Amino acid sequence: MPRPTPLVIGHRGAPGYRPEHSRSSYDLAFAMGVDAVEPDVVVSRDGVLVVRHENEISGTTDVADHPEFADRRTTKTVDGAELTGWFTEDFTWDELATLRCRERLPLLRPASASFDDQQPVLRLRDVLDAVRAASLEHGREIGVVLEIKHATYFRTCFGGTGGWDIAALIDAELREAGWAAGELPLVIESFESTVLYGLQERGIPAAYVYLLEAAGRPFDLFAAHGKAALTYRQTAAPAGLDTLAGRVDGISVDKRMILAPDKLGRLTGPSPIVADAHGRGLQVFTWTVRPENNFLIGQFRGRGGPSAFGDWEAEWAVIRDAGVDGVFVDHPDLGVEFFRP
Repeated sequence: MPRPTPLVIGHRGAPGYRPEHSRSSYDLAFAMGVDAVEPDVVVSRDGVLVVRHENEISGTTDVADHPEFADRRTTKTVDGAELTGWFTEDFTWDELATLRCRERLPLLRPASASFDDQQPVLRLRDVLDAVRAASLEHGREIGVVLEIKHATYFRTCFGGTGGWDIAALIDAELREAGWAAGELPLVIESFESTVLYGLQERGIPAAYVYLLEAAGRPFDLFAAHGKAALTYRQTAAPAGLDTLAGRVDGISVDKRMILAPDKLGRLTGPSPIVADAHGRGLQVFTWTVRPENNFLIGQFRGRGGPSAFGDWEAEWAVIRDAGVDGVFVDHPDLGVEFFRP
């Protein structure tokens, strides 16, 4: 039986080589042959969908070097975690547009950090337009895997009044950008199921994928039900997957849930999660496959320190052979070469 070929998804573009979510990161991913790219979206004060990994932006932009924004530094609790820095919801889009992208892991990826402070922050619309243009330029369909961040938080981030319904914002943006007619492949994913179901009800044609962490609970369900809410691991178990079948198209799991390393970092898997999900008609994506020692489970790490490449092919082979339907990669050239027959 031939091995399935998973989608190769440029995770925030090609952040193994360029600062994540920068235009050059996406352009490089297109050129390297990805099937899709993954923008994360957060919200500005004036309701613009901004492409950033998190709404706290001190580690991915030059905001700290802007004296005019020094008084915006603050401490907030986001999804139960206390964070100090600068937050997108405290800036208008025009203000955010003055910021420049920076490498999030400069010590690990100094070559990428050499491109710091050169490229502006992007909006979702910028990425959608870039993907459409790249599909024409490269002569193939390139999709978008749109990750929604902190939907519950943004609904209440202004003290319960005046918050943003991120599903409504995404619905409007996709329709205005011409992405609501199924013209190009679209996947919508989130760690919060309620926002996925909200967009389904709005009739946006997409594949809907529920993101699952290796630990913890989804914040939307925890906010509503406290510790009675299912954990991510309970959701990934057969009984939890039963509740997702027919509600979403798939799940996207931390790769550790497939590799199942023990406490010493030794591989004891793959786990049955892929087969369990497939048996219920659910696709399985996984994140994030990276070659550096820093990100590999213990037995696949090699010499040279955290930034050196370990035995990434051996780790990736376990993930491939588990039968996943999509992989998120930071180095699209390696991903395309490895995962395509």
